[in-house]
Amino acid sequence: MRAVVYEKFGAPMAVRDIAEPSCPAHGVVVSVAATGLCRSDWHGWKGHDPDIPLPNVPGHELAGTVVDVGDDVRHWELGARVTVPFVCAFGDCGACRRGDQQVCERQTQPGFTHPGSFAERVALDHADVNLVALPDDIDFDTAAGLGCRFATAYRAVTQVAQVRSGETVAVHGCGGVGLSAVMIAAARGARVIAIDPSPVSLDLALSLGATTGARTANELDDIDVSIDAFGAAGTMRASIACLRPRGRHVQVGLLGDDAAPAVPMGLVVARELQLLGSHGMAAHTYPAMLAEIAAGTLRPQKLLRDVIDLGAAPARLMALGEPGAGAGGVTVVHP
Repeated sequence: MRAVVYEKFGAPMAVRDIAEPSCPAHGVVVSVAATGLCRSDWHGWKGHDPDIPLPNVPGHELAGTVVDVGDDVRHWELGARVTVPFVCAFGDCGACRRGDQQVCERQTQPGFTHPGSFAERVALDHADVNLVALPDDIDFDTAAGLGCRFATAYRAVTQVAQVRSGETVAVHGCGGVGLSAVMIAAARGARVIAIDPSPVSLDLALSLGATTGARTANELDDIDVSIDAFGAAGTMRASIACLRPRGRHVQVGLLGDDAAPAVPMGLVVARELQLLGSHGMAAHTYPAMLAEIAAGTLRPQKLLRDVIDLGAAPARLMALGEPGAGAGGVTVVHP
C-alpha cells in the first residue's frame, strides 16, 4: 500500500509502497477514507517524542471503513464506518477501569507507537474499547478531525475546564484545536476571546462564535478559563497570566522542545490558579459530542479548509512548524 514514511527524525518524508498492516487479534484494519493534518505529527517527525520507532508512518486523526477484524473482536464487523480517538486504550489498566481511557497506562497511538493513518490502511488496537461508530450523516472528512483536534477540544472545554454560560474564555492559538475550542465554548454561552497572530485565523474564529479577536494576549486580564491550544512556553505563560484569581488554565498544545518550561508559580499560588492538562477523549464519551453535532449545536464541518491527496501530504506536514502554516482551518488528506 502507499504511505507517507520518514526514516529519521527531521529527515524528508516521502510517499512510497510499504507492506499492508497485519490485523491484531483484538483489533481491526481500517481502510482510511480521510486523515487530518495535525501539528502533533509534526512534533513526532521533529523527534520531540524520541520513543517513536523508525521508520514511521505519521497520522492519528482518521475515519474510514473496517476491512479486517481480529478473532477476539466481538462488537465490530466488516464495512463499519468508524473513527477512533488518537489514544487507543488497552481497556483493563487502572485508568481504564476508572473510565479514563484517554490516559491509559498501556495506550497505543497510530503514528506514534506504530504506523499511522497517512496511508491507505491502518491497524488499530483493542477495537471493542476504542472504535466509535459514525452516524450516516457525518461524512469522513468531518469525522477525520473528531479523533484528535475536535474531541480534544471538546474534552478540554466541557469535561476538564467545565466552561459555564457567562464565563469569559481565552483561546491562545487558533489552529484546528483552538478553533474547535472557540466553537465549543461559544456554544456553551461563554464569551470567547481568540488570540492568534494570523488575521485569517482570527476572522475564522469570529465566524465560529468568538466575541473578539486579538493578535496578542498582552491586554487580557480577569479571564475565567484560558486554554493554550498552540503549545509553546510563551503562550502557556500568557494563558496563566491573563487569569482572574482562582481561574483555570488548560494546557492542550504540546510543548515540543520546551517540554519543561518555567511556570510562574508565584502567580499560581498568589491567585490560587488551577493548572489543568487535557489529553484527548475516551471513546465511551463520544456520544454526547456526536449528539451535539447531529443537533447542529456544533458544526465541525465548518472548520474544513482544504482537502489534499497523499502526494501533497509530506510537504504540508513538514511545513507545519513554519509561522502561520496552520492558519485558516483544517486540512484533510485523502490517501
